[in-house]
Amino acid sequence: MQRRLFLQTGLSAAAGMLIARVAAAADAIGKVVKTEAEWRKLLTPEQFHVLREEGTEWAGTSPLNKEYRKGMYACVGCDLVLYSSTAKFDSGTGWPSFYEALPGRMASETDPKTFKSRLQYTEMHCARCGGHHGHIFNDGPAPTGLRYCSNGVALKFLPA
Repeated sequence: MQRRLFLQTGLSAAAGMLIARVAAAADAIGKVVKTEAEWRKLLTPEQFHVLREEGTEWAGTSPLNKEYRKGMYACVGCDLVLYSSTAKFDSGTGWPSFYEALPGRMASETDPKTFKSRLQYTEMHCARCGGHHGHIFNDGPAPTGLRYCSNGVALKFLPA
């Protein structure tokens, strides 16, 4: 009985520390909250459609598809750096693709519009401003096996 109580207490404490650490990381990023009018003033119509209305740009239209210099990719809505160029790969899909995002920079949730198939995906949003960036698929390369498929219009490239 004493051992069970000890283990329960220890596990509860560890879970509490993990939750506090995750919450602190989110707080460190900060949140950006704007009205619809403020977003419309800040973003182009296409950027607004993708980031705030969860739209998708046409495949192959982003100049970031052919961007291969070293640098970082940031959210065009709030400047939060989301990806390193070292994680970028050519997926052949027509959208900038990455095998991982920087830790704590993307929030994700199961896309309610997802149909059941072999290729499941998750919707992804910027952790700071909540802007929609695209989807995470389970068909990416090693080491993660994931493909963060991002709308190029939602990103800006920051050369190293």
